[in-house]
Amino acid sequence: MAHSLSPECTPLKHEYDACFNTWFEGYLEPAIANANTKGHSQGQRIEYSKLKKEEYDRKCGSIWEKYKDCVQKAVTEKGLGELLSQARQENPLREPPPPDAPGSS
Repeated sequence: MAHSLSPECTPLKHEYDACFNTWFEGYLEPAIANANTKGHSQGQRIEYSKLKKEEYDRKCGSIWEKYKDCVQKAVTEKGLGELLSQARQENPLREPPPPDAPGSS
């Protein structure tokens, strides 16, 4: 696993990476197992996603918040805030274009 921006953050990064990877593997398993099955309704898929988000929040959410806070502190301490702000102004993240409406090709 890679190191974080600051050595103090690296243990939190490793802890978060391990948590997320375990959670994500569990998130994907049913999708892969049921890839060729049409037996799940849209409502079931939405409910499954909601439950998995709640599981993520329970298992990994607090670790993510600690890691994010540590990195934000390191960004400030290293004087990178202004560079990030400038980069965001020059190349802002944009919302993806909406998908074409059905039948409008």
